Amino acid sequence: MTVNDADEAKDRQLRALQAALAAEHAAVYGYGVVGGRIGKDRRTEAQAAYDAHRARRDALVRAVRDVGGEPVAAAAGYALPFPVPDAAAAVRLAARLEDRVAGVYADLVRAGGGERRREAAEAMREAAVRSVRWSGGSVAFPGLAERAGTASRPPEPTA
Repeated sequence: MTVNDADEAKDRQLRALQAALAAEHAAVYGYGVVGGRIGKDRRTEAQAAYDAHRARRDALVRAVRDVGGEPVAAAAGYALPFPVPDAAAAVRLAARLEDRVAGVYADLVRAGGGERRREAAEAMREAAVRSVRWSGGSVAFPGLAERAGTASRPPEPTA
């Protein structure tokens, strides 16, 4: 591997880390909305997912700094993919958030190596499992939008 190749690999990894961090920021925001609308019977599950995304977000901030980057900041707000007026919509939003997070972790698996790849694969698995719990269904290739037919982008920040 040449110096140029090593620099390109580091840049790919940093971009993937930043994308995962941005997705985690969006998931934390999204779970704030979910928590405000979710039914009492699933509130503990929503809180656990919120806590998991906050922990992943904090770990990604450290990881970005470890590779010499400045962590992307959370937006003040995010445009949700659909209105969330009730508990049923909150459940759909939670599943969508997890699908999108799984997608960016799939990108990090591809860009990373060693321990970073293992951690990204674990995060992707966790998001895929939460998605199944929320949606009641799964896809053959969680996190791979081209295989599952879903988008892997997090909600867009609003200005």
